[in-house]
Amino acid sequence: MKLSAWLIPAVIVFIPLYAAFRKIPVYETFLDGAKDGFGTAINIIPSLVGMMVAISMFRASGAMDMLLGWAKPLFEAIGVPSEVLPLAILRPLTGAGSLAFTADLIQNYGPDSLIGRIASTIQGSTDTTLYVLTVYFGAVGIRRTRYALKVGLFSDLVGFIAAIVICMFIFE
Repeated sequence: MKLSAWLIPAVIVFIPLYAAFRKIPVYETFLDGAKDGFGTAINIIPSLVGMMVAISMFRASGAMDMLLGWAKPLFEAIGVPSEVLPLAILRPLTGAGSLAFTADLIQNYGPDSLIGRIASTIQGSTDTTLYVLTVYFGAVGIRRTRYALKVGLFSDLVGFIAAIVICMFIFE
């Protein structure tokens, strides 16, 4: 425990000292990086706006409600709380939206409920695949994602299923 309390301050002190020893202009290097970061932010804005519009259209069109309506009887038949199903759809799309939904589930059902535990596990075991592809691939100018989308969504599905199975096995 003592090591972790000192590790971050030690790294923060070490980096400028190492740079001074190597005669690297720390402030100028920092400014160059900040300029590059600003340019990257400007370049990914169109991708982010496009993704946000697509998510809004998906939710406003009723497609999400339709998907939930189809899957809810299946979830109930196998004994899985259907309340976590929207999280499986939201998580690959939006980190903030899925976090807000998870917080709402925890507030309504409690953190120690099966629903709260499954939601928390899903939140920690899956990723915002579409956001990652939009931001990181957009930042470096990759247009063709090839298999990244398929693999990312498949891994989200595996994480979702594993979170449910593990939570139901451990907490039921």
